[in-house]
Amino acid sequence: MNPFSLHGKTALVTGANTGIGQAIAVSLSNAGAQVLCAARRDCDETLSMIEGGRHVALDFTDPMAATGLFEAEKIDILINNAGIIRRADSVDFSEADWDDVMDVNLKAVFFTCQAFGKAVMARQGEGAIVNIASLLSFQGGIRVPSYTAAKHGVAGITKILANEWAARRVNVNAIAPGYIATNNTQALRDDPVRNKAILERIPAGRWGEASDIGETAVFLCSPAAKYIHGAILNVDGGWLAR
Repeated sequence: MNPFSLHGKTALVTGANTGIGQAIAVSLSNAGAQVLCAARRDCDETLSMIEGGRHVALDFTDPMAATGLFEAEKIDILINNAGIIRRADSVDFSEADWDDVMDVNLKAVFFTCQAFGKAVMARQGEGAIVNIASLLSFQGGIRVPSYTAAKHGVAGITKILANEWAARRVNVNAIAPGYIATNNTQALRDDPVRNKAILERIPAGRWGEASDIGETAVFLCSPAAKYIHGAILNVDGGWLAR
């Protein structure tokens, strides 16, 4: 048996329409999983890259948006990738921007995990959750107070759920991506000063590819990772080790 195979598994990937979420959906599909691509907008591009997938319309501005899904669908793998960011100096940061980010990036993550865990344990099955954390789960960042707080919270949620669910055959882990070449980082890569400073800090000497995150997600969802619980795996080219 291939310990990295996901054949026979069904995965839900949130924020699967672009970037890291898209790469995770493609990697899971390549490993044999049937992938449900969840996003507010269509996932046509992602679906054209995989076999047997379909779009699930979810808008996590309602943090409870996915709570009924797992009763209707037998889902074995949950990837919590959907997220938003708002930028302003902390002294000026608004309550609305705080609440909007916390709802999508933290509250929705917890209650989606909760609903998934309940469904898996009710059928006495096995499940795997991978939450997408951030380097800002460990660092403070600048001008992103709600994002930093939420990503610290994602790390904490990952650990507490692992503590409670590891013995119940639900693996809960997280990936903390480094600087990844996606549409979200295009402006940084186009800025020669910022791009040079970032590359000089990364021991690997390059920006990460979205597929680097996708393949790590496959590992964490596979039988090869069955004894990994509560890990926050940095996929950052060595950034945090610098």
